[in-house]
Amino acid sequence: MVTTHNLGFPRIGKNRELKFALESFWRGQSSQQQLQQVGQALRQTHWQAQNKLDLLPVGDFSFYDHVLDTSVLFGNLPSRVDEHANDLDKYFQVARGQSQSASACQQISAGEMTKWFDTNYHYIVPEFDADTTFSLHASRLLSHISEAKQQGITVKPVILGPVSYLWLGKSKDDSNKLDLLDDLVASYEQLLLALDKEGIEWVQIDEPILVTELDQKWQHALKQAYFSLNKAPVKLLLTSYFGELKENLHLACELPVAGLHLDAINAFAEITSVIDWLAPHKILSLGIINGRNIWKTDLNATLDWLEPIYARLKDRLWIAPSCSLLHVPVDLDSENDLDDEVQSWLAFAVQKLDELSIIATALNEGRETVAEERVLNAFAVQSRQNSSRVHNSKVKARVKAIEPALANRQSSYQQRAKIQQQHFNLPLFPTTTIGSFPQTTDIRQARKRYRLGKLAEKDYQQFLKDEIKFTIEQQHAIGLDVLVHGEAERNDMVEYFGQQLDGYAFSQFGWVQSYGSRCVKPPIIYGDISRPKPMTVEWATYAQSLSDKPVKGMLTGPVTILNWSFVRDDQPRSQTCQQIALAIRDEVQDLERAGINIIQIDEAALREGLPLRKSQWQGYLDWAVTSYKISANGVSDQTQIHTHMCYSEFNDIIKAIANMDADVITIETSRSDMELLDVFKEFDYPNEIGPGVYDIHSPNIPTVEQIVLLMKKASQRIPAERLWVNPDCGLKTRGWQEVKPALTAMVTASRILRNSLPE
Repeated sequence: MVTTHNLGFPRIGKNRELKFALESFWRGQSSQQQLQQVGQALRQTHWQAQNKLDLLPVGDFSFYDHVLDTSVLFGNLPSRVDEHANDLDKYFQVARGQSQSASACQQISAGEMTKWFDTNYHYIVPEFDADTTFSLHASRLLSHISEAKQQGITVKPVILGPVSYLWLGKSKDDSNKLDLLDDLVASYEQLLLALDKEGIEWVQIDEPILVTELDQKWQHALKQAYFSLNKAPVKLLLTSYFGELKENLHLACELPVAGLHLDAINAFAEITSVIDWLAPHKILSLGIINGRNIWKTDLNATLDWLEPIYARLKDRLWIAPSCSLLHVPVDLDSENDLDDEVQSWLAFAVQKLDELSIIATALNEGRETVAEERVLNAFAVQSRQNSSRVHNSKVKARVKAIEPALANRQSSYQQRAKIQQQHFNLPLFPTTTIGSFPQTTDIRQARKRYRLGKLAEKDYQQFLKDEIKFTIEQQHAIGLDVLVHGEAERNDMVEYFGQQLDGYAFSQFGWVQSYGSRCVKPPIIYGDISRPKPMTVEWATYAQSLSDKPVKGMLTGPVTILNWSFVRDDQPRSQTCQQIALAIRDEVQDLERAGINIIQIDEAALREGLPLRKSQWQGYLDWAVTSYKISANGVSDQTQIHTHMCYSEFNDIIKAIANMDADVITIETSRSDMELLDVFKEFDYPNEIGPGVYDIHSPNIPTVEQIVLLMKKASQRIPAERLWVNPDCGLKTRGWQEVKPALTAMVTASRILRNSLPE
């Protein structure tokens, strides 16, 4: 019989229960006990949703991030953590700088945050130095195992592997991370012994770095680690996902583990090689359901290639989603407003596990036992393939007609900079924000009432105008140099634009965790993309009418719209991106015609879309950067184009970023203490740059002195005349009580910096 299992389930809850419980706790409105109760209830609900499977994951639930959980599991928290705090307070100090707002625990610098491989999930970067040691703290994981057993669940603990954990972390001094491997593996050995005592047979140990390019040192580290862990009495399922194994294929097959999981969606071409190379006593788990996208699996097509494998492997074959279902929404059955035809093409986490069970039944008992399910599935798959709503000949013709000149500005940056300085007459160290201002309860309630038909159109429009006016007034009072309208009308920086573009569909409850309590609802690209009418011009021009200072037009770039959507899989991503780029280009030109001469086109997710192997980067960067330039470069020299990138290491793609030729780029640097700017020691970045000085993912408020220090560090790498002062990212998740003093400190610091420059 084929064995079914899952690599991980969404944590946030069907109705975002985890988000609301966390935020209540952080505000000091609920206790640790109440938060723990919500966590326990969610775990039980999620196990029930997976009860058709043979093995269920335990250890995939987290209050913030599973990589941070691993740091806690092995006693690796930064020394700056308040030693007198309890375990949960320490955890949230690392995650966000503080625990409860009413807590007596000190505020600290939160851990650095970056993207989890090529996903939109963020993890807290582990920190190492020469003095780092590890010790096992397994009580949390063991308690979750106990909970699962009480429900009669056959448990498969999920842990991040030791080599990937070190690879994902950052050395805070000159020490070599791999020097820590022996000590770390010793703690893993203790954990596996503890799991054996709990009666655990199988442990899923994730080593996603197997799909990246590893040098000999890291390949050797994998051998070293797993030959040591081979002594443990439990069986290890070595798990890779997100890509192909390529040159690591033989290594993965030869490591002394009991089983190997292969992402059969992204590494389909490697299945035969893995089967041939894997020892006959080892289990092969195939990830046959896409854990990263929301389209239904073609059950018949999957069975066509899977049945011969099952005939060959029999009980040695396990099947699962390709990766953790953390990256998709929870349950499609919650959706009431989705277009019926589009909804029939989709599968969320619960439905993906149903698909897995149908395939398992077909393999174990024959296809005829699931004939009805296969017929319904085939109808849905064919409906999507043949739908006239998917294809637009005019859009395809416009993409085909793209010429290289569309991606070029009229003049060089040096010429544009002189024209723009004369036009805007901005001071040194000009201050601005990234776009959004706090999304208050009043804003969210007004949007909800309008959506439900309880607030008239004209009243909602007036409400938004009042919010924009308030935001402009606040920025005037604070003293910012370049203003924004605050984005009160926007629920999300991608969904807002998708709702005004043809070719998009939208879920009501399709939430996915980005980090901690931050959830996003990715829109669904099902067809060719076009822009029926202007999307932002009305709000931008109204805001500009309220101020003599320049107000930025705020747009999301084509690459970010692509990477933060669920994307159609029936054409190359590059083609879809070009369609979006042309739509954004139209909006940019409309803004310019309306008198908006500073336009920010955010590409927060540019790096996120990079292939996991550097050898494949250039192909992606070529079409991604070109798409951005198509969207941005149809304007006059006087119009200043900004872009923004957040929470992504960008040093290794700095040439591509420079090639974007944005007049101003703003980036996240505060959590890294400006380390991200080290690249400018070797690379002469030609344009203007705003390194973030206010970590908006933490409730901590920066001081004037901290901001001055950060900007002085920046000025050692970038000339002062090309530096801007701004937060790391948008301010929608913060409250006005935090934003006002933080931005006031930023403006004060900027003035100090101007006065400190030599005459």
